[in-house]
Amino acid sequence: MVTTGDSAPDFTAPLANGDIDSFTLSDRLDEAPLVLAFFPGSFTSVCTHEMNAFQDDLEAFESAGAAVYGVSVDSPFALNEFREKLGLEFDLISDADKEITEAYDIQMDFAELGVHDVAKRSVFVVDSDGTVQYAWISDDPGVEPEYDDVLAAVETLA
Repeated sequence: MVTTGDSAPDFTAPLANGDIDSFTLSDRLDEAPLVLAFFPGSFTSVCTHEMNAFQDDLEAFESAGAAVYGVSVDSPFALNEFREKLGLEFDLISDADKEITEAYDIQMDFAELGVHDVAKRSVFVVDSDGTVQYAWISDDPGVEPEYDDVLAAVETLA
């Protein structure tokens, strides 16, 4: 698993921003600190609450100079619908091919539901050098991150 002090695995993936563009992590390091908030699936209660919590704190993150991105294995089309439904002002990254969750080693299954290789609920804060300065990974998809801890990690990089 990727942890604090590691180089963040680079990736290119579809970006759901109302349209569908391309996102390459290494090309976005000038926006750092970058908050990559991985979640198992759009339109589920805990994931909805988590993305709403980041939206509620978005002004604080932006004031600290951070860019927030949600990441899930949902298609960019589903992510755009999720983003619109929640009124999210930050963009979502589609890992539909599941390469990002594999690179970060944060895959999990809901085997009883026949759902495999979704992202564990995880948050990584990446600095302008591409180094992970904060890593939080939960084995329990019902547990959300401590949002104040994520913000504090961002503020130390400001």
